[in-house]
Amino acid sequence: MFVFTLCLFLWSWLSSIYGLEFRYHNSMEMEQYLKDINRMFPDITHLHGIGQSVEGRELWVLILGQHPREHRTGIPEFKYVGNMHGNEAVGRVLLLQLIDYLTSRYLSDPLVTRLLNSSRVHILPSMNPDGFESSARECMYTIGRYNKNGVDLNRNFPDLFEGNTEREREKEVRAVMDWLKTESFVLSANLHGGAVVASYPYDNSNGGSELQGGHSISPDDDVFVHLAKTYSYSHREMHNGNSCYDSQDFTQGITNGYYWYPLPGGMQDYNYVWAQCLELTLEISCCKFPPEAQLPGLWEANKPALLAYIQQVHLGVKGVVTDSYGKPVRNAVVEVAGRRNLCPFRTDRNGEYYRLLLPGNYTITVTYPGHKTLTQTVQVQYGPDAFSALTHNFFLQKNDYSSKATQLPQSCTTPNLGITESDSATLLPTVFTTLTLLLLQRLLL
Repeated sequence: MFVFTLCLFLWSWLSSIYGLEFRYHNSMEMEQYLKDINRMFPDITHLHGIGQSVEGRELWVLILGQHPREHRTGIPEFKYVGNMHGNEAVGRVLLLQLIDYLTSRYLSDPLVTRLLNSSRVHILPSMNPDGFESSARECMYTIGRYNKNGVDLNRNFPDLFEGNTEREREKEVRAVMDWLKTESFVLSANLHGGAVVASYPYDNSNGGSELQGGHSISPDDDVFVHLAKTYSYSHREMHNGNSCYDSQDFTQGITNGYYWYPLPGGMQDYNYVWAQCLELTLEISCCKFPPEAQLPGLWEANKPALLAYIQQVHLGVKGVVTDSYGKPVRNAVVEVAGRRNLCPFRTDRNGEYYRLLLPGNYTITVTYPGHKTLTQTVQVQYGPDAFSALTHNFFLQKNDYSSKATQLPQSCTTPNLGITESDSATLLPTVFTTLTLLLLQRLLL
């Protein structure tokens, strides 16, 4: 502990003098920086790759928290993803600066310390390193936007509204989809450029009941609006709604994604519909690839918003669902009255559930095969101030008669990743790892 504290002190002192340079680090430099941070702070960081780009660049994720190597019950998982479009480079810079800020201030800054002690933060600085490396330093052009195969990654995810769940996925998209299966993410944001606004789901619609007044409204619309306003009003300028001279005005600096423009195959809808993770798309700079002299100002404008948004992972209610033997159960359906999600929220492999909710009274129903349906009302307070959502556990009782298993709707089964024969070899380590985890899981049950 003494050595760890000494390292923190030395790093904080060096950061206050030098800090991470405000410039565009290439992929090799970024990788080296992440490895250096991980070596310097092994107790609060863990670095791992979630896959590779088309050109073979590693997609690095740095995890920060009090227990970075493993999930702990009651500690929510949060993530930031940057540089999905390779030429939208500001998010990549800001996420590296955020890593520097969090690591250098842990144990000395009360907010940073409470954030990392109460949540597990995953940061993927660049989802499209190939695109970044081929980008031109231009404000509005598209050079470098797409991956090496010329595909827009933010149009390549499965889309329930489009029914495109079986088409082929790009390597970077498959990596993120696989990543979402390994962690029960609660809250997320992906960082883009070209405007200054916080956009929330849905991004798409098929003209169903979700389409209301030009908006595609999700069951958690009130929460999404709150999350978007949290970022917008914590940002220095976003809430003004007219930061970019060539962009439309956004009231309060937020917009429903579909109302702005329909977007099929987007990542934020996929996170919400299939992964139970509420995600925003944050447009954080008028210029996609601004001059480096503007980077310090962009960091100062976004820094308080990036921190405030992480803290929102503590909204609502969380807990564990156990069966009649007191054992945590996986795949119990946890439904909040009045919020009929396209894919029902379910407990994860640890029996945990997380529901981001604004303060108020909510009726929650839990169903699990062979057990009596349990309905209870909870009173939710504002959790972010206390760095913890309301904890409410559910204890199920066994039925005296046999009960059919609760079936997922066909549309909610895990989408096909579109793996072709030619790239199956490159995915062998991932498949092997997954099978190993499943085997271990069975042995532990």
